[in-house]
This record gives sequence, structure tokens and C-alpha cells, in this order.
Amino acid sequence: MPLTDEADELVRNRPELSDPMDFDAFWRRALAEARSHDAAIKVERVTAQHLLSTVEVDDVRFPGWNGEPVAAWLLRPGNAAGPLPVVGTYMGYGGGRGLPTDHLFRSAADYAQLVVDSRGQGHDTPDRGMGDGTQWVEGFMTRGIDSPDTYYYRRLVTDCVRAVDAVAELPGLDGRRIVVAGASQGGGLALAVAGLAGDRVAAAMPDVPFLCHFRRAAAICGDGPYQEIAKYLRWHSRHRVEPAFATLAHFDGVHFARRATAPTLFSVGLMDPVCPPSTVYAAFNQYAGEDRSMTVWPFGDHGGGCGSNPPVQLAWLRERGLAPAL
Repeated sequence: MPLTDEADELVRNRPELSDPMDFDAFWRRALAEARSHDAAIKVERVTAQHLLSTVEVDDVRFPGWNGEPVAAWLLRPGNAAGPLPVVGTYMGYGGGRGLPTDHLFRSAADYAQLVVDSRGQGHDTPDRGMGDGTQWVEGFMTRGIDSPDTYYYRRLVTDCVRAVDAVAELPGLDGRRIVVAGASQGGGLALAVAGLAGDRVAAAMPDVPFLCHFRRAAAICGDGPYQEIAKYLRWHSRHRVEPAFATLAHFDGVHFARRATAPTLFSVGLMDPVCPPSTVYAAFNQYAGEDRSMTVWPFGDHGGGCGSNPPVQLAWLRERGLAPAL
């Protein structure tokens, strides 16, 4: 099928996925439990970054799931005046927050950026609550899959929402202008936070988002982490398929999209074997906010638009009044 025809078909893709009956109650309870812990946020200037003459870097530890400390980098343009709009950035699958020098683009554009570590995937935030049940394959996709309460992404999504909570206590940030962003897993997490944090999110930018329409993704993906689910179900096809997808439904970007109202800019690569475009559109077409746009990269793989995408995002944020004051 020609790419233009495929794109036209994808625009109309609205799968009939029913929300879990306890979806909202589950997330209210999960976030309330996390917020019941009163651990303090810790902020420490990273003196080793003194060679970055135009950027200030802080090591941040904020309470996430179960009150456990989650690591993040806070990067700000040096000598910035006034509270800055902040981009909360979530990481792709298998990677943590990395080094501050990995994340200089946003501060170069005069934004503050909170780069959130992914528990168990990076080096700085261990996943102490690994969940009950058997994990049959490498990675995180089946960790604790026996129940929504024990599933890995309950902990990670909770961490990401708590990062938005932490912005109010961090210096130099404008809590009215919080943008959530990320690519792949990070895009799926940004979408989840947009659905759970409500009007505290001013905009969401999920790029080639992962964690959307799990059932279709596991059935058709040509590469990447969804194959962990397929491998698990291959060995448990008689009795685990429906229970597994019942758990995964509590973490599906389609359901978060139905609850998200902030302006959003998605992106999709029409040749993406990791996050098939039909799964990205499944979430995009269910997005509740009226201001929603999709950047389409017809020959993009899982890298989407690569280096061409950041300028698109900057222009889009400026059009919505979310650019820093110059």
C-alpha cells in the first residue's frame, strides 16, 4: 500500500477498546498512595558541570512510587530571569537519565528541563518493588504482569506524575507552563502524565509513543520491546492471554489519551517497526483535547524525524504561548 494511502487510512483508525471498569479508581488510588509519603525533595548543584558556561545543572531527587527517591537532572539556562517554562522529559526504553551533557537542547532554547530517570532502567533509580509473579523474558514488559497493582509500569508512571508534582517545589520553574515530552517509552509516559495530571500540564509532546494499543502492537511489531509480551504469551497462550491484556489495559496510551485535554503534538514514523504507526494513531485519534496535531515522517523509522523534529516542536510551543520570554 502506498504510504499516502496508508496515512489516510491511519487517520481514520479508532479501535474500539473499552476502558477497564476500575481504570480511574485504580489511578486515583495509586497516586494517592504515592502522595501520602512526605519525603523531602533534595536539590544539589552539580559542580562537575562547571565547564558548561551557559547552563546550570542540579541533581534532583524527588519522591516517586512508595515515596522512593527518583533521580532527575534539572537544567536551566544560566542567569535566566524569572520563572521558566519547564519541559518534563521522560526516557526511552532501556535508558535512564544519562548525563547532563546528553540534554542541552532545551536549555539552549531558554527552557528549563527536568530529565526524569526511569526506575530500574538507568543507574540512579533502582526498581526495589519488582512486583510479584513470574517474569519470563528479559526487560520490563512482563515484570509483575499478573496484576495492575504489581505491574512495572504502575511504578514508572507514578514516578512520572510525581515529577510534575515536584515542579512546584523546584526553584526557577513556572508551574503554570509545564510541558511533558519524550520519545518512544518517553512518549508513552508523557501521554500517561497528560491523562493523569489534568490541567497542571500545559502541553504534551509524545514522539513515536510506545505503550499504545498493546494487543495490536504485540501482534504486529517487527522489532523492539513489544516482542517481550509476544514471547511471554507464546509460552502461556492457554491461560494467560486475557489476564495479561487486562493488566496492560490499565497502562494503555489509548485510555490515557481519552482523559488528556492539554494541547498535544504527536509524531509518527510511517516505517516504524518498533511502535507501529497504527498503534500511535490509535491513541492520537482518541485524544480528548481539541488542539491536537500529528507530525508525520513518511519514511521515518523509530527515530521519527530525528534532528528535524526539535525545530518543529519549538515552533509549535511558540504558537501556543509557551516559549520563554526573550
